[in-house]
Amino acid sequence: MVITILLLILSLVALYFGAEWLVRGSSSLALRASISPLVVGLTVVAFGTSSPELVVSLNATLSGQGDIAVGNVIGSNIFNIAFILGLSAIVYPLQAKVQLFKVDIPVMVVASVLFTVMFWDGFLGRIGGGLFFAGILVYTGMSLYYSRKRKDAADANDESGMKILKHWSFDIGLIVIGLVVLVFASDLLVKQAVIIAQFAGISEAVTGLTIVAAGTSMPELATSIVAATKRQSDIAIGNIVGSNIFNILAIMGLSALVHPITALQVNYVDLLVMLGVSVLLLPLVRTGFRINRLEGLLLVSVYVIYTIYLLKGTPTL
Repeated sequence: MVITILLLILSLVALYFGAEWLVRGSSSLALRASISPLVVGLTVVAFGTSSPELVVSLNATLSGQGDIAVGNVIGSNIFNIAFILGLSAIVYPLQAKVQLFKVDIPVMVVASVLFTVMFWDGFLGRIGGGLFFAGILVYTGMSLYYSRKRKDAADANDESGMKILKHWSFDIGLIVIGLVVLVFASDLLVKQAVIIAQFAGISEAVTGLTIVAAGTSMPELATSIVAATKRQSDIAIGNIVGSNIFNILAIMGLSALVHPITALQVNYVDLLVMLGVSVLLLPLVRTGFRINRLEGLLLVSVYVIYTIYLLKGTPTL
C-alpha cells in the first residue's frame, strides 16, 4: 500500500508538468493560427485532457463494465464543474467570455439534457451513440470555423498575457509531450486509485463516479489550476466546458457505437446532479460574466455534499 500511495503522488506531480506544457504549447499555437485561446481551450486542450476518460470508458465498455464507463463520464462532468471550476475560481476569479454564455455552455446543457433523457433507463444504443458522435463533429467544426472567421486571437493575447514560442515546432512538441505525460500519468493514477478503492471495499458504481472519475479528470484539474494561476481564464473555463461536451458527445457516443452500454447501477440522482451543475453554470457566468471566489466555494461545496451522499450509499434504479 505504501508503494501505491507513492505512485499516486508521482502521478499527480507528472500531471502538473504535463498540464503546464499543454497550456503553454496550445496557447502559443492558438495565437499563431489566429484561433482564440477560448476555442483552443474548448477543443484542443479539452479533448486532449479528456483522453484518459475516453480510454477508460472504451475499455470498460468492451469489458462489459458499463457502470464504470458511464459513471466515469457522469462523475467526471460533475467533478469538472463543481470541483475543478470551483477550485480554479477560488485560486483566481475567472472572467468568462460572452461566447461561453451564449454558445458553449448552452451546448453543454443541451448535451446533458439529451444524455439524461436518453440514458434514463440505464441503456444507450448505437443509434443514440451515433447521434452524440455526430454532434461532437458538428460542434468542433463550427467552433474552429467561427473562431478563424472572427480572428480575435490578438485581443485575447492582450488580455491573457500569452506568448508565441520561437517556432511552431515548439508548440506541437509541447502539446504532444504534455498530452502523452497526462495520459500515462492519469492511467497510473487511476490504477492506484482503483487498488485503494478495492482495499476500502467501495462498489463498482461508486468507484466509477468518484475515484475513477476524479482520477481521469486530473488532467483537467491540473490544466485549469495552472491556467488560473496564470490568469488565463479562457483556457481554465474553456477546458472544463469543452471537456464536458466531449465526455458526453464523443466518449459516450463512440463507446455506444462500439458496443451498446448498459449501466443499471448509475441512477437518476447521478444524472440529475450532472444536469443540475451544468445548468447552474449559466447564472453563475451571467452575473458579470465572472465566476468569483464565493461562487467557486459554492461549487466546491456542492461536490463535497454529493460525494458524502455517494459514500453513504446511493439508491438503485
